[in-house]
Amino acid sequence: MSQSVAQRLSDILITLPEAEQKNVLAFAEFLHARVRAEHPLTLPLPELLEPPQGESVVAAIKRLSRSYAMLDKTKMLGQTAELMTQHVVYGRTAEEIIPLLETLFMQHYQSFVEHYNKQIG
Repeated sequence: MSQSVAQRLSDILITLPEAEQKNVLAFAEFLHARVRAEHPLTLPLPELLEPPQGESVVAAIKRLSRSYAMLDKTKMLGQTAELMTQHVVYGRTAEEIIPLLETLFMQHYQSFVEHYNKQIG
């Protein structure tokens, strides 16, 4: 759901009486159950690409973004930018930063899996 849709829905809900809020929730749960029955969720798996020899930090970010295409990169932007800053500004080597980026992407994928499991559970 886009941020604007979520915000609009929230704006509408807070103006409704509690009984109507419960009706909206019940309808949303009904739609959710129907969609899940028609289109069962399948967990997207990462397609881990091999890093080329001498890979740069920018190339690693692009490779990991392709490997973990299902992740919302905007949620990772701050952490990714921080690692890039450590490389460019503070001189940490690509050999130091790339494993940290790989760990970051794996952690975000694990969060994605946990969220997925809650959705189907």
